[in-house]
Amino acid sequence: MTAPDEVDDFELWAKLAESDPSAFEEKRRQMLEEFIARAPTHLHQRLQRLQWRIDQERGKCSNPLSACVRLYSMMWDSVCGDNGLLWALQNVAEGELGGGVQPVRSAQVLAFKPREALHR
Repeated sequence: MTAPDEVDDFELWAKLAESDPSAFEEKRRQMLEEFIARAPTHLHQRLQRLQWRIDQERGKCSNPLSACVRLYSMMWDSVCGDNGLLWALQNVAEGELGGGVQPVRSAQVLAFKPREALHR
């Protein structure tokens, strides 16, 4: 398991990438697998697919800066693009959740005793 201080140590990662790129990639892959394994089970497949897509995009690039720009663009597309985060938030705000699901407009209000009453 990757130590928490290793994950945040930029100098350690930069040195490893420069001195041994294959060890860097192996350690990066191992860290990502550990992260996905610690995530809730229902998210594993989605995270694995996202990581596969990220790896494919990185593989198309000739250098790390190009990969960074491509992934940055991919991130903004997921926020601002068609069916992105902003689109979803706007639909929720307008009450259009899709799939025929309507927001709950009322609920039963529960009565709680005041704190003072609990400590008597």
